[in-house]
Amino acid sequence: MQKSLLLIALGGNALIQKGQRGTAEEQFDNLKVPMRQIARLSRDHRIVITHGNGPQVGNLMLQQESCREVPDMPLEIIVAMTQGQIGYMIESTLDRALMEIGVIDEQLFVSLISYVVVDENDPAFRNPTKPIGPFYTAEQAQALPYAMVETDKGFRRVVASPAPLAIVEHREIKKLIETGFIVICCGGGGIPVIRKERKFRGVDAVIDKDLASSVLAAEIGADIFIIASDVSGVCIDWGKPRQRQLGKVPLAEVERYVAEGHFPAGSMGPKVEAITRFSRKTGHRGIICSLEEIERAVAGEAGTEVV
Repeated sequence: MQKSLLLIALGGNALIQKGQRGTAEEQFDNLKVPMRQIARLSRDHRIVITHGNGPQVGNLMLQQESCREVPDMPLEIIVAMTQGQIGYMIESTLDRALMEIGVIDEQLFVSLISYVVVDENDPAFRNPTKPIGPFYTAEQAQALPYAMVETDKGFRRVVASPAPLAIVEHREIKKLIETGFIVICCGGGGIPVIRKERKFRGVDAVIDKDLASSVLAAEIGADIFIIASDVSGVCIDWGKPRQRQLGKVPLAEVERYVAEGHFPAGSMGPKVEAITRFSRKTGHRGIICSLEEIERAVAGEAGTEVV
């Protein structure tokens, strides 16, 4: 019998946790928890890994802004750079985790630079809302050629965050899975591109990692789509005395909670939207859980699962 296919989307805290500087040592150490679980799961499942890249993109942009002796790189290239950086970190940590359980030269894995198609007429391009990069004073912000937004820590550049439509390499990813590879892809939501005639052209935008992962999970026919981050599940009435975490919950019930405004766009909203889109399209399991409980979530023992 063919092994079931898992797509595991790792949140940004898989690499950099709150209060950390984001050193290489910290990121490698943080990856041990999810990678050890993924190594064990690989015995019985085929696996695709996606991941966030927000802190890494911000660091690269800060380095770029701090040095005028080398040319600036556009955002699409910075995203590609982080895909390579984080892919290497995941591969290295996963390799060690596989060796710890005695899997040597048996499990193949590969990181893939990934493009995500967006619509050049997406309304998000007319109303950029996604803050990225370093913080600036009001005086510094006035001198920059970007759209800026004021935050509680200063001004930041904002870019569009259009909806992901398709993963360009989904056929290649499926073939790699069929060949036995664990595939690491769609880093940071992928490199956003628009189609121009028969070619693709990169654009200054960022794609929500969970929404892009949801699109890919449906395209490759994943049996289980897992979003693993720093929360143990989805709560309704957040911050109120009647706050309650959802366990296994029907899709229609989750959609009702969405309509009632339980999941703000700036926090749990995109994760819930990603899971519900996947479940609505495929009828398969969609789960939100903590990084420490990926295995238990697969077993149906942890997290919030749309059924």
